[in-house]
Amino acid sequence: MSFIALGLVGAVLGPTLPYLAELTRTNFSQISSLFVARSLGYLGGSFISGYLYDRLPGHPLMAISLVGLGIMLFLTPQNTLLWVLITILFLTGIAQGTIDVGGNTLIVWQYRHDVGPYMNALHMFYGVGTFLAPVIIAQSVLISGSISWGYWIIAGFVIIPAAQLIFLPSQQIPAKDPQDTATTSKQLLVFLAALFLFCYSSFANIFGGWIFSYVVRLDLTSEVNAAYITSMFWGAFMIGRLISIPVAARFRPSSILLGDLVGCLLSISIILIWPTSIMSIWIGAAGLGLSAASLFPTTVSLVERRMQISGRITSRFVIGGALGAMIPPWIVGQFFETSGPQIVIFSVFVTIVVGLGVYFFLIRETKSS
Repeated sequence: MSFIALGLVGAVLGPTLPYLAELTRTNFSQISSLFVARSLGYLGGSFISGYLYDRLPGHPLMAISLVGLGIMLFLTPQNTLLWVLITILFLTGIAQGTIDVGGNTLIVWQYRHDVGPYMNALHMFYGVGTFLAPVIIAQSVLISGSISWGYWIIAGFVIIPAAQLIFLPSQQIPAKDPQDTATTSKQLLVFLAALFLFCYSSFANIFGGWIFSYVVRLDLTSEVNAAYITSMFWGAFMIGRLISIPVAARFRPSSILLGDLVGCLLSISIILIWPTSIMSIWIGAAGLGLSAASLFPTTVSLVERRMQISGRITSRFVIGGALGAMIPPWIVGQFFETSGPQIVIFSVFVTIVVGLGVYFFLIRETKSS
């Protein structure tokens, strides 16, 4: 439930970006700063919580973060000042980073070397949230004419797992293995994994955050249908993570990652070749979501086979992802109006290609570690 909530919050910004820009009377270049604010908070929350989870009971930390997340969501659609909205998104990011690090760390401690299928199952529920968020927003706009009720419904859901986690006993914190962080080889492995997750988060957040605006700006379909395309991407993402549960139990993480990257490259190429075809966008969105789904949990599973995962190490992975969610989507926002909406698809293609290059270095390092 915590990761459904995390998915809801992660996917709600993209479909509501034009509405928030209208609410604050800003353009796309200015409103894209919300990606930066949320990701900076994500960075801070991930970094600090990595130390906290290695020292304090994990479930109370997650519960407090979920409550804070619910409050920020409730406040988001009620502000007409950009700087206030930026502050709210920054605090939202802190809570998200803390929940993300907590979920990934605690499930590794729970299942150890058998974590692969469980990690993919956990992240499947993140996909459930990302699928539902655009649908909730679309229905909110249809029924009430605004995004407010969509945000408030999500805020109400986020509080539910907090009430349950506070009473659930936390996992025992494992003893630290100094060898895992002392050697240069292990440090390089963590860096390459974080860099790979930066690339993954870059193209997933560019596409998920900007495909709505891309479709609407090119006038390819209505705003409601554009929200459904976003939902298609995240829905395929959810299905991909469901499929990855049995796949993770049967195939090596390195093989899964390569297959995912090839699928991502083929999917975005379809849109790149036919950029104004609504059918190609539907197909590309579905293929990209399906292929990208298991990249994060499979990367963590790959590294877990080579070293002990601690809260601090997990925070490095989440920080890599947070930087990917912050910098490239913000850059796209700076060029969206001047260079045209095509910058969205081109940026996704480039980051996937870079991620494929990092993958080969990562696999080589896992074999030598």
